[in-house]
Amino acid sequence: MRYRLTFAVGLVVGYVLGTRAGRERYEQLKKSARQVSQNPAVRNTAESAAQNGRAYAGKAFHAVSEKVSEKVGDKGPGSIGARVRSLRERGQGAEDDWGTSNT
Repeated sequence: MRYRLTFAVGLVVGYVLGTRAGRERYEQLKKSARQVSQNPAVRNTAESAAQNGRAYAGKAFHAVSEKVSEKVGDKGPGSIGARVRSLRERGQGAEDDWGTSNT
């Protein structure tokens, strides 16, 4: 899906840059894109997709971190085990180095 969207955006950009219709056609496309993006149905769909993505990413993070700490954290050398455990604890609702949350 991501590659299709990237392709579509590239197609639109290529059309806009390559068209001979000029500024008028560009303004029409810009107005159409703005209307679509401000459509409540589109906004609701985009927001629900973002929320679902965050939820799935959080579940995946916890599943992977638990498996890594079980497999590597307890069996590896002490320094690796301590690092894995500290990363796991840090991931529990903490902020990362850039000031963003891990949700």
